[in-house]
Amino acid sequence: MTGILDEQERTLAFAEVALGQIRSLRQTAIPRNYEIWYVYATGYNSALNKVINETLARNGRLTEADLDQIHDTYLSQIRTTDRIDQVGARVIGEIDDVMVLITDALGMTTNFNASLDGASKDLSLARDPAAVKAVIESLVKSTREVHDTNKALEERLLSSKSEVYTLQQSLEAIRAESLTDPLTALGNRKYFDRALMAAIDTAVKRGEPLSLLMLDIDHFKSFNDNYGHLTGDQVLRLVGQSLKQTIKGQDITARYGGEEFAVVLPNTPLRQALTVADHIRRAVMSKELKKKSTGEILGRVTISVGVSMLQIGDDMESLIGRADACLYAAKRSGRNRVICEVDPEYSAELQFQVA
Repeated sequence: MTGILDEQERTLAFAEVALGQIRSLRQTAIPRNYEIWYVYATGYNSALNKVINETLARNGRLTEADLDQIHDTYLSQIRTTDRIDQVGARVIGEIDDVMVLITDALGMTTNFNASLDGASKDLSLARDPAAVKAVIESLVKSTREVHDTNKALEERLLSSKSEVYTLQQSLEAIRAESLTDPLTALGNRKYFDRALMAAIDTAVKRGEPLSLLMLDIDHFKSFNDNYGHLTGDQVLRLVGQSLKQTIKGQDITARYGGEEFAVVLPNTPLRQALTVADHIRRAVMSKELKKKSTGEILGRVTISVGVSMLQIGDDMESLIGRADACLYAAKRSGRNRVICEVDPEYSAELQFQVA
């Protein structure tokens, strides 16, 4: 219950910021504008925040055209679909072009076979060297035409192979972008859900342990309230960078949402996962946060971590649920610590949630 209330408070805080921006800038509270400012408040999309801040600094306001541009560029799902459609159209175009050449080559081969049959008859009827020479010259001409056609087809196929490979890379880039959090460059929630599901399936099939870390930035709201959303973005990037530097190999990192992160540790038992979690906690705490505009030292960032391990009968929701409960137990126990499901604080958290 506590987790639900905390999430409710967090989302309502984002909603208040969004509506506050709409009021202060005298914009209409239509869904498009609310979506823009809600995403701005979460700090989830750094590129969106940057363009809004730069536009406001330059013009002091956002016009309808600005809002349309921002939404179309940074939020519209149609953008990704359009890009995929464009790549698909180019692939179809390549296939159509190659099919035209293949059809031409087949037609040329048919004509060449007919020329061979005709030459065979002509040679059998030839009575002098001039007639034989004429037949041979005709055959040489037909052979050259077939060779040229096949050569053109070969070159076009090589070109198409290269083009299709480039288009495949484009699709991979679009796919990767759709699974990446733009602010931290970690996997996003969609990526996390897919990766965790696959990791659970693999662990069950192989009979291997699997652990999950849920991490939350301590007092994150105060960074936004005291220093602004740009500093909040900086805090999120700092934690993301610490995760990338600490987590290696087959382990999976993602921004779960807001100021919460997740780490999936395949083939990792609980005790080893606790060690990893504490390394991450120490890595984050070791970094000083500086305000970029002034160089002012703002202090150190800390995180709380909850750890759970896959059990028989677990699904994704139950594994996440226990890690989340451990995370809230860490928060309730004073923050800047790691709690797992065998710790007494976890049992106390369960009793608190039931109560």
